Amino acid sequence: MPHVAIVSGAAGALGSEVARTLSHKGCALVLVDVAHHAEGLERLAASLVNATWAAGDAAGPDVWAHAIESAERAFGEGPSQAALIAGTWRGGKPLHEQTSDATLRLLLAANVESAYGGLRALLPGMVARRRGSVIVVGSRVVERPLNGAGAAEYAATKAAVVTLAQAVAAEVLPHGVRVNAVLPSTLDTPANRAAMPNADASRWVSLASAAHVIAFLLSDEAHDVSGAAVPIYGRA
Repeated sequence: MPHVAIVSGAAGALGSEVARTLSHKGCALVLVDVAHHAEGLERLAASLVNATWAAGDAAGPDVWAHAIESAERAFGEGPSQAALIAGTWRGGKPLHEQTSDATLRLLLAANVESAYGGLRALLPGMVARRRGSVIVVGSRVVERPLNGAGAAEYAATKAAVVTLAQAVAAEVLPHGVRVNAVLPSTLDTPANRAAMPNADASRWVSLASAAHVIAFLLSDEAHDVSGAAVPIYGRA
């Protein structure tokens, strides 16, 4: 039976690459991203086979209900795979120089609450069907916190996402559902190239490489892998 997959953050560089990779592997897709990316979501969905989209904040419950409903309406069943890519980065200032908690609040919503919302919405159906696989996106700083100096809030929220995923993985494994995390270093995205024009981008992780690792972990070929935090470091 073909998989129905949900990809959050699907309008972003990694999310769109994951969507294309999963589509190539035969998945039907529901693409999720914030409302101001709706036009990009629509274009991406139109370029893929068996894809629809839902716009909304991944940190809130409404978009997940809409996405699951869209999957059932378009493809006749709920999602059995999910790539929870939605998230963001902020940094550049030591914690003792912060004058407000705005950065922390933003990163908690974008990184932790988006993953929590997706897991909370998707797992009941997967557990009931005894079939499902979910990926969350951490960061290399989860294993190397010292590298998070100047971005402590980011490091903390990514660590929270990975810990959440691993604890949940133990809860749902007896029900035939797997949850894993990936830990990328610097991804080779247009935004990162613009922000770091003098860096050696050949040492970064290509989007295609990261997307294929995610697709493998979601697939039935990885049926014995759950609760893992898989490093994708490239040569960075």
